[in-house]
Parts: sequence; structure tokens; C-alpha cells
Amino acid sequence: MINGVHFLIYSSDPEADRAFFRDVLSLPFVDAGHGWLIFALPPTELAIHPADSVGDPPRANEKLAAAVVYLLCDNLAATVETLAGQGVACTAIEQQRWGATTTFRLPSGSKLGLYEPRHPLAIGVKTA
Repeated sequence: MINGVHFLIYSSDPEADRAFFRDVLSLPFVDAGHGWLIFALPPTELAIHPADSVGDPPRANEKLAAAVVYLLCDNLAATVETLAGQGVACTAIEQQRWGATTTFRLPSGSKLGLYEPRHPLAIGVKTA
């Protein structure tokens, strides 16, 4: 029934953020026309967290669920070092029960999370 997920990141400077995903993170992409890049993502998983209120600004006249993006990596310290070599500053690495985390800013100023999980991953799990 569901065959994929299309994430949206809203940006005050979409061209700069697209260039960041293309040139710094080196994600493969297609050009949907007029420079509108759509990026292929690595395998993805989804977790549901509790919230006091649900939704963000309305989209398509509906209040859609809010979401936070964390990019996953196998070795957070090495990834932070690689990003630093490309001029990307990350916050101090924090150790959590479920993994090690940091954040970094996109050129637009928006922040993304980055973490090395310590929990079992759902990536690759097949349904019966």
C-alpha cells in the first residue's frame, strides 16, 4: 500500500539548502524542473513521539503532523569531523540513552539533527 515517504523541509533559502544537500551531503537527486531538486534518501525509519499539541502551520487547508528530521550515521564523531572539513559546524555531541546526537545548521539557518543510534533499527525489517 505505502511505497515510500516524501519529506518536505521548508526553507527561507531553498536554493542554498538544495546546494547543501547536493554538494556537501552528496545526496543523489533528480531535477523536477526549474532547479527543483528532489533528493534520494538513504533507508529511513519512523518513530512516533508524544506531543502536547499536534501539527504545524496548515498545509492544503489541513493541520498536518509536525516532524523533526534526524539524519542517521554509523560513526557520529567521524561524520562531524567530515562535515567540519566542509565548513559545517555541529553542536557538541550529546550522549543519550538511545544514541549520540548533535545538530547543524543548513545555509538557510534551519537546524537538522544528526545521530548515531544505539537502539535496534527498523531499516531492513520485513513485514510478514
